[in-house]
Amino acid sequence: MLTRLGFLFLYLIHFLPIKVIWFMAEIFGFIAYHLAHRRRRIGTINLAKCFPEKTEAERKHILKRHFFHMMAMILELSVGWYASDKRLYKLTEYKNKHHYDDAVKTGRKIIILYPHFCAMETVIAKCNQDIGLISIYSQQKNKIMDERVLKGRHRYNNVFLLKRTDSLLTIIRAIKKKDMVFLYLPDQDLGEKDSVFVPFFGIPTATVDGLSRIAKLTNAIVVPAVAERLKNGRFRMTFYPPFEPFPTDDTIADTAQMNAFIEERIREIPEQYYWLHKRFKTRPAGEPSFYD
Repeated sequence: MLTRLGFLFLYLIHFLPIKVIWFMAEIFGFIAYHLAHRRRRIGTINLAKCFPEKTEAERKHILKRHFFHMMAMILELSVGWYASDKRLYKLTEYKNKHHYDDAVKTGRKIIILYPHFCAMETVIAKCNQDIGLISIYSQQKNKIMDERVLKGRHRYNNVFLLKRTDSLLTIIRAIKKKDMVFLYLPDQDLGEKDSVFVPFFGIPTATVDGLSRIAKLTNAIVVPAVAERLKNGRFRMTFYPPFEPFPTDDTIADTAQMNAFIEERIREIPEQYYWLHKRFKTRPAGEPSFYD
């Protein structure tokens, strides 16, 4: 019942201007910051590890703004699921899309490297109107929620979803078979399996090395892109030059290159990156947990 009421709430607010939805996110974000003690603690630890040069007050300000951006991402599902195609398309602008267009002209497969920034859900709705996407989907525990999220992901019938449990071979086959772009979300701690320890803000961080391996096996060009929420009530998807040379014969160096790129983008808009995940949960042997 609560899930259905939540969807009804999202449906009703999709009629509102985006800045009104953001005003609601300010309120809900303020409440969540003070009530979500566990998540706030994780965010505080992550920011302290990544930005030791900042004062505690500066990091606290980033975290408070992050809670706004997280709540905005949730409330913006109303627009992504229920708003008109035209409205969704007009809300988001592309920047430097020529990097992607030039990659298309080569005739090679393309991987869009798409880190976890808080505007990612809304921005990808425009991208999916223009670009067929292969992506990986994590099944939701709540069946009603799972059905609604899947419906939202398939809104444009221009996406092919793989399960997180699918093998690397399944992913490779899909990329080779489909005339679609692989959307690669790289930056979460998924444990030691298929991960290598490479620097992230100077910290040895367990990072899945799939980008290098998939690019190598599919001869794909990696075009990074970042979703950003702008102050003027709009969104932006910024494309960056393809990684070159990439992939190399050194998978660890390739993975470190990916992390370095993500770190650079985080430093530009730190409040919009996803800080509430235990990014440093998996530690090298013998090193204590950051979160205990």
